[in-house]
Amino acid sequence: MKNKRSITLLQKTSKAFILISVLLILFSTPVLYFFISKLMEQEVEEELYSRSYRLEHYATENGQLIELPPVFEIVKTPRLRPEILKDTLIYDPSQDETELFRELSTFRTINGEIYRITVRSMVVETQEIVVITLVYFLISLALVFVIQFYFSRAWNRRIWKPFFRNLEAMQHFSLQAARPVELVDSNIVEFSELKTEIETLTSRVIYDYNNLKEFTENISHELQTALAIMQAKLENFLNESAISDQQFEELSNLQRHIRRLANLNKKLVLLATLDQRQKNDYQEISLNDLLEEMVINFREISPVEIELEKKKNLTLFSDPELIQSLIGNLLSNAIKHTEGDGPIRITIDHDRLEISNPGDAELEDAERIFRRFYRKNERSKPGSGLGLAIVQKICEVLQYNVTYHFAENRHFFRIIFN
Repeated sequence: MKNKRSITLLQKTSKAFILISVLLILFSTPVLYFFISKLMEQEVEEELYSRSYRLEHYATENGQLIELPPVFEIVKTPRLRPEILKDTLIYDPSQDETELFRELSTFRTINGEIYRITVRSMVVETQEIVVITLVYFLISLALVFVIQFYFSRAWNRRIWKPFFRNLEAMQHFSLQAARPVELVDSNIVEFSELKTEIETLTSRVIYDYNNLKEFTENISHELQTALAIMQAKLENFLNESAISDQQFEELSNLQRHIRRLANLNKKLVLLATLDQRQKNDYQEISLNDLLEEMVINFREISPVEIELEKKKNLTLFSDPELIQSLIGNLLSNAIKHTEGDGPIRITIDHDRLEISNPGDAELEDAERIFRRFYRKNERSKPGSGLGLAIVQKICEVLQYNVTYHFAENRHFFRIIFN
């Protein structure tokens, strides 16, 4: 869809990689913080139990009590109690602030006396270690992701290189070249299979196209020859004086149908062969001069007045036959479908040509106007129904832009020369 923003394959994979990396970091950070905190907490508790044991052992062996408040204290107590493990706040005079400690209190009998052995460890230091460890881990992880991202991007670009080269070859593929598309091989199985399938498909398309082209040329030639013979014989009959008025009228009507059929055949052949036009037929064309000449010729056969307004001098480098056919079909369509009073207006600007004719109402199905054999309704004036289809096809071949709109009771056809 046109309104959807497109991105490249590498952008898509890189975007997915970045998204997954960010989600992993966001998810792993709290998990890692919780895990490291628990691990450090266990280490602190093990250290507290170890200190408590060493103090008890030293006091029992040497009969001396060691104190170093607030890190560890040994005081007498009247009775034994269960050990206590908790967090506590203690004022630290060296820092002049209250600090959080993890505290373990055990009750032991040493040399016949009951003592409470209290050991503490500052929790803030533990949290700082956790935070520093986490920060370094995240920096390392981010660095790994960045390195992996650019390495993966470069590696993907190398892997997909045959695909992109084959895609470029397909974009430049043309049926008029009459040769199979040249693709590069790859040691990746899927890319190799894709190459084989594309080569098979393009070869089949070229074969079918050449057969269709030959068939179109043959049938067009045979049909044109038969129509020319019929036209010549009818003219001979019409020139004879022995036919009645009714016969003359019927033969004249038949002649008009043959001419219409011959014209239809020419237009169908033109549509079928437009893509085969070569750019070496291009030359500089003064659109102002060409239109002046064509308007003079059309005024002789047109029942509608034709006005030409030249705002700018416009010169094109294009195929003169296609430009004449483009303008001729637009003028014929304007003359044929003019409704109401008013002239046909032709306007030349610096990059565009606009042809308008009077009309009663906007077309209900304007989007179908450039389709083959399109008719406004069953009462439409006779014609091949190919004029605007040829206009659109010529614009596609010459890379011009053709548009239609209705305003102020006029039908407007605009050609923008890119």
